Order: sequence, then structure tokens, then C-alpha cells
Amino acid sequence: MSVSRYIFSQTIRKGTTITVANTYRICKAVEQGLIPYRTTVLEQGQRLDHVAGIAYGDSSLWWIIAAASAIGWGSQAPPGTIIRIPLDPNEAIGMTA
Repeated sequence: MSVSRYIFSQTIRKGTTITVANTYRICKAVEQGLIPYRTTVLEQGQRLDHVAGIAYGDSSLWWIIAAASAIGWGSQAPPGTIIRIPLDPNEAIGMTA
């Protein structure tokens, strides 16, 4: 059974509901320098869930990287895409409240 990519509009962590509007807030906060982040370039075969697993120890937080990078809901992006990885995922989650 496959999982819908829209499952992330449900409760993710500690009662926080993630919506498109909330992910937009994360993107704007990163752009305004309110959330510290680092950048990296995706290589061939890398997916955002793999990057999140390495960065946060939790691959289900891929949506934070997607939001911060203005990628949208896709967990895959083409090689060469510059992504922004918030240093503390809890700061990004805090922007969704």
C-alpha cells in the first residue's frame, strides 16, 4: 500500500498540523533569516527523505527541507538542486504553529 504525499497535511508532531500555508511560513522565515540553515546541492539519486535522515535522524522530516527550499511537496528534486536545510527542525516546526 502506498502512502499519499498529502498525508503530511495531517498531524505530524506534538499536535502540529502541517498545511501548505504553514510550509510557506517556513520558506519565508528561512528567506528572512529567521531560521538558520545550511545549503547543499543534491546529487544524482539523493532524495529529501535521505537528506532529512542524515541531517535530523528522522527521514519523515523531509517536508521541512522541501518547505525551506521552496520545493513544495515533492520528496524528490533533480540533481543540482540547491537545498536549504534548517539547522534545528524544531525551529521550522515552530513556524507552523
